[in-house]
Amino acid sequence: MSTVSAGLVLVLNSGSSSIKFRLIDPVAGTAVVSGLVEQIGEPDSAVADHAAGLRLIHQRLADSGVDLGEVRAVGHRVVHGGTRFHAPTLITDAVVAEVSRLAELAPLHNPANVIGIEVARADFPDVPHVAVFDTGFFHSLPAAAAAYAIDREVASQYGIRRYGFHGTSHEYVSREAALLLGREPAEVNTIVLHLGNGASASAVRGGVAVETSMGLTPLEGLVMGTRCGDIDPGVLFHLNRTAGLGVDKLDELLNRRSGLKGLSGVNDFRELLQQVSHGSPAATLAYDVYIHRLRKYVGAYLAVLGRVDAIAFTAGVGENVAAVREDALAGLDGLGIVVDPQRNRGGNGARIISAEHSRSTVLVVPTNEELAIARAAWQFV
Repeated sequence: MSTVSAGLVLVLNSGSSSIKFRLIDPVAGTAVVSGLVEQIGEPDSAVADHAAGLRLIHQRLADSGVDLGEVRAVGHRVVHGGTRFHAPTLITDAVVAEVSRLAELAPLHNPANVIGIEVARADFPDVPHVAVFDTGFFHSLPAAAAAYAIDREVASQYGIRRYGFHGTSHEYVSREAALLLGREPAEVNTIVLHLGNGASASAVRGGVAVETSMGLTPLEGLVMGTRCGDIDPGVLFHLNRTAGLGVDKLDELLNRRSGLKGLSGVNDFRELLQQVSHGSPAATLAYDVYIHRLRKYVGAYLAVLGRVDAIAFTAGVGENVAAVREDALAGLDGLGIVVDPQRNRGGNGARIISAEHSRSTVLVVPTNEELAIARAAWQFV
């Protein structure tokens, strides 16, 4: 059977001031062209708006020699699907309206996603456009994991529950981990650690997500580049009463001035490790807090799953920083988790880094959210 598809899928990730794009052969699993248009709508930028950004993408694709007639579908990353959307969804006017309404749950993301969808639909009017939702994989969370212990009427009225994010990555990596083990996803229990500037953990039982660290928003959970992760809500009341910080200031503090940046002044992990090597107390504390929180989640998800067949590290930090993988799992021999230092610090790509006698297999699994989106969109061609 041929491994060459009868067309290509354009995958778009439209942010507030950028559009990431990748043109993918969904059958072969290869990227033909990829790139990023940045600083959309910013002062002194040559890219006035998202329409101009997409025109620039068209030009880059044309310059690459690609025939745009080969684009048979457009896949869109959409951050929040609420309780309504969890499967890949063919985009209609009604879907766009609902994604726009869900901006109340993702004010930084969904509006930009909608702009990208509207512009792309106008530019590619004759092919299916498909939304793939960041929250989709976590629609399966059991009620005990999804519910917050607040007044149920308030929660119901305002859609307050754990939605989870990075779902496309967690689903892709958990399936790839099973393949690396030579087993079906339905047979494997996996902890996935998606560690980038944004970071999240998930517990996946037999291919189905049963717990995740991010919540109503991407703020909860692990320590991230600029986000605090878990915090006592009382801290917000205290800062409001004693420092006079209003909602907008608190939002800025927790989302943009916390995490590694808040503790050390930097959120680039390479820079953080450099400062740690130079003996910076602030950077050392930031690293230690990061690792401590990560270990807590691994331990919690061991308890949730009962049996863990695989622990998979992915995304920028997870794939590239051996020290994080080693330190996060150090001393867990009694729980059947043993990282092999040589394997951990050598090799590249998808690989096993645990010792032969480790009961849980520890892996590095590069994520490929764009390929997952492309394959989801291809189903509608």
